[in-house]
Amino acid sequence: MEMTLIKVHGSMNTFYMFEGEERDDYARLAIQLSALDKKIDGILVILPSAVAHAKMRVFNNDGSEASMCGNGLRCVARYVCERDNVQEAVIETMKASLRVKKEETLNEGIETYAVEISPVSFSLSSLPMTYLDHTEWIQKPLPFISEEIPFSAVSVPNPHLIGIVPEELQKDTSHQQKWAQQFNGENKYFPDGVNVSYVTPVERGIFVRTYERGVGFTNACGTAMTASALISCMAGLVPFGEVSVYNPGGLVKCSVRKEGETIQLQLTGNATYLSTSKFEWADDLVNSRMISTTDLKEQQRYEKFIEEVTLFSSQYV
Repeated sequence: MEMTLIKVHGSMNTFYMFEGEERDDYARLAIQLSALDKKIDGILVILPSAVAHAKMRVFNNDGSEASMCGNGLRCVARYVCERDNVQEAVIETMKASLRVKKEETLNEGIETYAVEISPVSFSLSSLPMTYLDHTEWIQKPLPFISEEIPFSAVSVPNPHLIGIVPEELQKDTSHQQKWAQQFNGENKYFPDGVNVSYVTPVERGIFVRTYERGVGFTNACGTAMTASALISCMAGLVPFGEVSVYNPGGLVKCSVRKEGETIQLQLTGNATYLSTSKFEWADDLVNSRMISTTDLKEQQRYEKFIEEVTLFSSQYV
């Protein structure tokens, strides 16, 4: 079957994106495309929806399906808004229908979109996470990891374990990798795995590095950056409101607002198109192939933007 793929990225979290119909073998496609292109983190499937402008499904490069992807949602938001000639839309995801909208550009020539991140839960059962008899775990050390690192568990709705760490644990990723790999293998704490982020305050915001469930270390994870902004606000590292979040893939803005028990999160960043490709999808990898690819030239503008924001992140990358 011949398909048209758009290679996209949000904060260098890179995917093949396409419009299709519901079917049960997209996990196989994600594995095939990831084998053909080692630089992608998965695929974004845009589907018809009975309750929104479109539906998004996200498959990681190991074939697992994510309930949400903030970076991918920005790219889907751009596609749907341009397709339907609208400035705002609603995209159905696994756990919620989320509002998206076109925003003023982060920098000249960079398409920028804001997306709602929801729902938010601190209940360990929502991740799920099992630790003794606790129902929540917020800003406290996990003694079996460290007596000094405060960790927080939150789902948005993807599951996240977020640690606030000193600079040396950002520069040397071995500590984060050890525990992230353990929590995403057979373990007694996270039966379905978890995204593990380490957060460090910088002069104008926070720096976040994420080991993503089903992917490994990634340039950026949208829900992880938003969840990290939320925890950083709760911990007093940054004030509530707009938070600048630096990551190995660049910079995003996270809006964190809390009124009583109500938390509203929004993620704003680039939605960059890298190329379009004609792809022949066969039952096996041997017979699947890229037929043609056209570069869309948008990455040059994004790289110029990256040069301007690396002052705060280059020390960790």
